[in-house]
Amino acid sequence: MRFKNQVVVVTGASRGLGQAIAVAFAREGANVAGLARSDLAETGAKAKAAGGEFIAVKADLGQATQTEAAGLIAAILKQTGRIDTLVNNAGIILRAPAVDFPEADWNEVLRTNLSTPFFLCQAVAKWWLTGGREQSPAGARLKIVNIASLLSFQGGILVPAYTASKHGLAGITKALANEWAKERINVNAIAPGYIATENTQALREDTRRNQAIVERIPEGRWGKPEDIAGACVFLASRDADYLNGSVLSVDGGWLGR
Repeated sequence: MRFKNQVVVVTGASRGLGQAIAVAFAREGANVAGLARSDLAETGAKAKAAGGEFIAVKADLGQATQTEAAGLIAAILKQTGRIDTLVNNAGIILRAPAVDFPEADWNEVLRTNLSTPFFLCQAVAKWWLTGGREQSPAGARLKIVNIASLLSFQGGILVPAYTASKHGLAGITKALANEWAKERINVNAIAPGYIATENTQALREDTRRNQAIVERIPEGRWGKPEDIAGACVFLASRDADYLNGSVLSVDGGWLGR
């Protein structure tokens, strides 16, 4: 119960990685605020069954402006009084050849995967720096975990906007750590490998592509959402207090191949 009485905000919490992350923190005693535009009832039930509390926050993170992101954080703080960890997990991937990639798709991916996470980081850090730190237990640190990607390091195929957004998310993780580490704020990221979620269903159903992927992964299997959730819990814990500006690859060995 390492996170008992702590408040953990998880975006994109309705399914997949976000749901697994929310449940993992609930299992450690956290009060989880889950944000998503989809129904959060299933995640809430699983979080409560795991031993934590859950607050469902309806939010379209693909359309959030700087002001709206600040409003979401303010609304959570009004209910909880504090935030100990923010996990920016929500993201989308849209596929098309780079030469034909639509402007609307480009803007949607960049806003969801990069702009909104930055605005949420900004809002929670502003709260911390203008009184939140003093309201928190002595020595406490604010933890921010961004969910990046293998495509924070690689180029990918048919996903130029997604690749740009995830390179950008890795970059702002480092930039924010440079500014905020001295303020007792840890900003780190996780770069998941190939994880079995709804986003990767098409790849797993493509027999040839699936085989090629599994053959390259030293672990010899697709990752599970729980593999990423465990890394999130670690980065939010006191064990990671001296880890800042890092992009942690959780990929079964893919990048080392």
